[in-house]
Amino acid sequence: MTTIHRDTISMVRAHPGVYAPQDDSRLLCEVMPVAASPLGARALDLCTGTGVLALQAACLGAREVLAYDLDARAVACALDNAERIGVGVDARQGTLIDALAEAPFDLVVSNPPYVPSPTAPEGRGVHRAWDAGADGRIVLDPLCDNAFDLLTPGGTMLIVQSEFAGVDRTIERLMRSGTTVDVVARRRIAFGPVMHARAEWLEATGALQPGRRSEELVVVRARRA
Repeated sequence: MTTIHRDTISMVRAHPGVYAPQDDSRLLCEVMPVAASPLGARALDLCTGTGVLALQAACLGAREVLAYDLDARAVACALDNAERIGVGVDARQGTLIDALAEAPFDLVVSNPPYVPSPTAPEGRGVHRAWDAGADGRIVLDPLCDNAFDLLTPGGTMLIVQSEFAGVDRTIERLMRSGTTVDVVARRRIAFGPVMHARAEWLEATGALQPGRRSEELVVVRARRA
């Protein structure tokens, strides 16, 4: 059984206009086989991008994988990657609302947009892969609030995000939804291009200590009893 980890994640190709997998996707790919039970699962990947998390679930033995993204280019990219790697992924253009209509799932994985942005994200484009409003939670909050309804009894959700999008808020909202919650992975990384571009603004808002250019990525797990 193929497993996508940091040494093989290069199998995934990003089409023009689709954000390539970064450290956050790599971390969640590594955590998935030990923090969840993909084998035989009906799985959902929300905000799929290149499809890397959906592909990982399929490679780990999920019996069905559904993936959604706002951008038609991302959907085409995910389907192309699945075909080339040789796994089954049903990628569709859609949102959390569409995913809820297909719920429940045994496994939900998501690397949502979570980078704080000076303005609310609008339209289409690669920026929608990271821009998430002033607090970075435009997608995170509704995802957390609907965790219970997305999951089957015994199901697991894995979300990866930056510390700058409020890990405590994610935990609180997931618990409020009716799930049990824990943090299963943390990794500190240097800022990438997007965070470097936002650094002065984040410093001005007080969210970032002056001169600091690193962040902690966190994988949060929610489980429905």
